Amino acid sequence: MKLIFSHGKESGPYGHKIITLAQIAMSKGLHVQSLDYQGIADPEARAEKLIEVLSLSKEPHLLVGSSMGAYVSLVASQTVPVAGLFLMAPAVGLPGYAMQEGFDLQHIPTTIIHGWRDEVVPVSHVVTFAGTHRANLHVLDSDHRLSSVLPEVSVQFLSWLDSQLR
Repeated sequence: MKLIFSHGKESGPYGHKIITLAQIAMSKGLHVQSLDYQGIADPEARAEKLIEVLSLSKEPHLLVGSSMGAYVSLVASQTVPVAGLFLMAPAVGLPGYAMQEGFDLQHIPTTIIHGWRDEVVPVSHVVTFAGTHRANLHVLDSDHRLSSVLPEVSVQFLSWLDSQLR
């Protein structure tokens, strides 16, 4: 199975969070790819890039996204079959993002990690989104980057991975 990372608006494909989680995924025997969206400011254009990559394979992938990358993963999951979503500080309910509702996650195992002190995406948006879609939600004492709780994020990621690989 393949796992694809999508980074946030102002980060890159090889940030500390992605490298940490990629090592966990590779230890489970997964092929890992981290797409580079730098220079692509539009979230819909980023989603199209991910959809193109996913369309090259018939097997469903696991998608992991952070912030805008989580939104991109959500949008792609509505077009191309995916096996699971792990979303960190997902950019949901924000102006400038075309898809605000209409997501169908009924058959996609979804885990969301968010920070209580997120200054970019209000926690209330994410709680509402998770409740609407019955996603597994973990709200941690951190900000938007989730750097201060990376060990806890890693534990949740490993648990999510294990559930996907059963």
